[in-house]
Amino acid sequence: MNPRVINVKPEKNFNLLITFNNGEVKSFDVKPYLGIGIFKELNDLSLFNSVKPFLGSIQWANGVDLCPDTLYLESK
Repeated sequence: MNPRVINVKPEKNFNLLITFNNGEVKSFDVKPYLGIGIFKELNDLSLFNSVKPFLGSIQWANGVDLCPDTLYLESK
């Protein structure tokens, strides 16, 4: 099982700075998702900035979330 999210901070240009429970801090680019389905709502910066850690992953105020494995494996 991949590490889980313990903290997330929205950054400029639709990136997230994510801290995982193994101590790693990585950057995740949300831009590739912004044209897909409910993720389009995240183009609203106030909504994008509402991101919080949630059950080892992340979730926005509108209920959109991402798989913790995706976050870990696709972060740099």
